[in-house]
Amino acid sequence: MKKYILTTGPALGSEVALRRVHSSKNIYRINGAHGTVSDIETGIRNIRSQIPGASILLDLPGNKVRTANISVGIELKKGEPFALAAAQFNYPEFYRHLKPGMTAWANDSVFEFEVLSADSDKITFRSKSDGVLINNKGVHVRGIHKEIPFLFEKDRQLIELANQYKLDYVGLSFVRTPENVKEAQALIGEGTQIISKIETIDAVEHLNEILPLVNYVLVDRGDLSTDIGIEKIPRFQKYIVEKALYFDVKVFLATQVLKNMETKPIPTIGEVEALYEIMKSGVYGVQMSEETAVGRYVEECVRLLEQMDQEVLAETIRM
Repeated sequence: MKKYILTTGPALGSEVALRRVHSSKNIYRINGAHGTVSDIETGIRNIRSQIPGASILLDLPGNKVRTANISVGIELKKGEPFALAAAQFNYPEFYRHLKPGMTAWANDSVFEFEVLSADSDKITFRSKSDGVLINNKGVHVRGIHKEIPFLFEKDRQLIELANQYKLDYVGLSFVRTPENVKEAQALIGEGTQIISKIETIDAVEHLNEILPLVNYVLVDRGDLSTDIGIEKIPRFQKYIVEKALYFDVKVFLATQVLKNMETKPIPTIGEVEALYEIMKSGVYGVQMSEETAVGRYVEECVRLLEQMDQEVLAETIRM
C-alpha cells in the first residue's frame, strides 16, 4: 500500500506531534466539516509548521446536511418524537425536501428517524432508538439531493483556501454525477489533485463517467452505507475497487478501518483480517478518521499499518 491518509485533530497534530508518526507515505487530512474556515486555515499552518513539506488533503464537507447550533446534546428515546428547528441544520432549507413518512439516518446510520412533519419552523422526527444526538452530525434522507446544490458556500471558501496554500489534494464529498466533478475542477487550482469520494448510490451508478475525470477516488463506507444499506457495503466496495483499478484510478478506503484503536491499543482480529484483505486487493491507501483525529493510540495505529504492509509484502515475496 502506497499511502496512509491520517486525519488531524485534537489528537494527531496537537497532542501527538506529527514528527512522531511522519513518513513519506503520510497524507495529512483536514476535515473541512469541523471548524470555521479560519480554524481550518490554522490547521494548514499547524501542519506546515511541524512538517514543512507535508502532503495535505483538505476534505470538503460537501452538501451533507448536518446538525448545527446544538449546544447540549438532544436525548433520543425509542418511539418518542423530538424536534429540530430549521436553524439547527447547516442547510436551513432542509425542511423543503421532507415529507411525513420519510426515513432519516443520522451519525453514519447509528440513528434512524421517521419524519413526522416539516415546515419552516421545525422538523419533527420519531426516533427508532435511544441515544444522544449532538452537533455537526450528518442527517441523511435518500433520494432528495438532486435539488440540493452540490457545493455549499463553505465548500467554495475552502476551495479558495486550498488554492491559496497550494494544497496537494482536495476531497470532493457527496459526488453524484460527472458534472459535480467538473464543477469543482473549474474552481480548483492547477497542481491540486482531486480525490472524488464515492459515498452515494448515484456516484456508483455514474462510476464509468466519473473515473475518467480523476486520478483518485475514496470509498467512504460510512456515508455510502446510509445510502445503500450497511449490509451491501462489502459487495459495493469490491465492485468500486475493481472498476477503479480497471480505469487505472488509485483507490483509498475509509471508515472504521481500525475503529477499535480509537479507544484501545490493539485492533480486533476482524479488523486485522479485513485490513489484510484490503491491502491485498490493490488499493492505493486507507484513511484513518477518528482513529487518529481523536483516538488515544495514534502512534500504535500508524505502526500497525506499517506492520501490516510489511506482512503483505513478505507474503508476496514468499510467493
